Amino acid sequence: MQSSITNTPARYGWAMIILHWLIGIIFIGQFVLGVVMVRIESQRMSFELIQLHKSFGFLLLGLIILRIAWRLGNAVPVLPASVGTLERRAAPLAHFALYAFQIALPLSGWALVSVSTLEIPTMPFNQFVMPNLPLTESDAAEGFWSAAHWYLAYAGIALVALHIVAALRHHFLLRDSVLKRIITPSSDGE
Repeated sequence: MQSSITNTPARYGWAMIILHWLIGIIFIGQFVLGVVMVRIESQRMSFELIQLHKSFGFLLLGLIILRIAWRLGNAVPVLPASVGTLERRAAPLAHFALYAFQIALPLSGWALVSVSTLEIPTMPFNQFVMPNLPLTESDAAEGFWSAAHWYLAYAGIALVALHIVAALRHHFLLRDSVLKRIITPSSDGE
């Protein structure tokens, strides 16, 4: 059977699998990069890492918007019968929260650079200048958006960790197909 790009009632297709793992890797990588870039003593290296962090932030924002659009246009595979009622109700809320954090984090970062009094242009992957959001520059606004970005990052990574633990629980303890659905694509005949 040929693998499908779209989802089936049992599994996710290639498009959702690739977006899931790419977004997951970038999201975790962004957290690590964010922690490292503010602790580097070299100003030049810190500046380069901040620019890289901003570039991947815009990429993440674009990918998550694409993923949400794809999800809205495709069926979501049904959870296995082994999944209890509480988990069935919690799963959509958890996914909504993941999407919300993955949108809020890049937007808060964009707001942060937009209100910065340093006025350093953002050039995603050194390709073009990304315009700032229409926000007023001020130290107070920069402090607010800096704190918001920091809190969102830590809350978001905690939510991702919980998501990973839940997936591993399904795979190793419950031995159901929840994790396999996002690893192995659907087939045309499924």
